[in-house]
Amino acid sequence: MNQEYRRAKRKHVTEPVHVTDAMLETVVGLIGNISDTGMMLLTNRPMTDDALYQLRFTVSDVAGNLRELSVGAHQLWSEPANSPGHHWAGFRFIDLGQDDRTVLRIWIDQPGSQYV
Repeated sequence: MNQEYRRAKRKHVTEPVHVTDAMLETVVGLIGNISDTGMMLLTNRPMTDDALYQLRFTVSDVAGNLRELSVGAHQLWSEPANSPGHHWAGFRFIDLGQDDRTVLRIWIDQPGSQYV
């Protein structure tokens, strides 16, 4: 029996949410799932193991306005995806402002969201 040990609810992201490396100003991938403590990305390049990143992505706030969020993230793991040239990578948020965290939590809890 496979048990889930994560405490935070993870939203399965069905619409494309592009993630940008803020230091390089390049898109590094798409969010696969996300919680208010971390996320899994489908990346278009290998990410450096155990590295720190400054990442940005855009979600809708409660009023439907687009809101760019900026997170400091620690890359915890990665593995090749089934699609050649792509990788899965897991990140833990180490820096997320309170206003951005509130917007993210509301986005995660939107009606119709799917969870993993």
